Amino acid sequence: MRKIEKDINAIALLLATQALINLGEIEDPVTKERRHDLDGARVFIDLVGVLQQKTAGNLTAGEEIFLGELKENLDRVYEKRASKGNRA
Repeated sequence: MRKIEKDINAIALLLATQALINLGEIEDPVTKERRHDLDGARVFIDLVGVLQQKTAGNLTAGEEIFLGELKENLDRVYEKRASKGNRA
């Protein structure tokens, strides 16, 4: 059985995956379709930001960098999708 990491990065990746599914970047594993829900994506991206804020000062340097870069990348993809009018 594969060992699954249970750390802050895993939590952030769960949120990021949901954001990317809502942005249409990843196929929904249940429906096998690409969803385009900017509002849904924004919720998960904002939750990554909340996680980043609430854990500030309690993370390793690597974790802080990971969360910061993850949030920046999600924001960039969101802005790209929003500027295209939510089209794939």
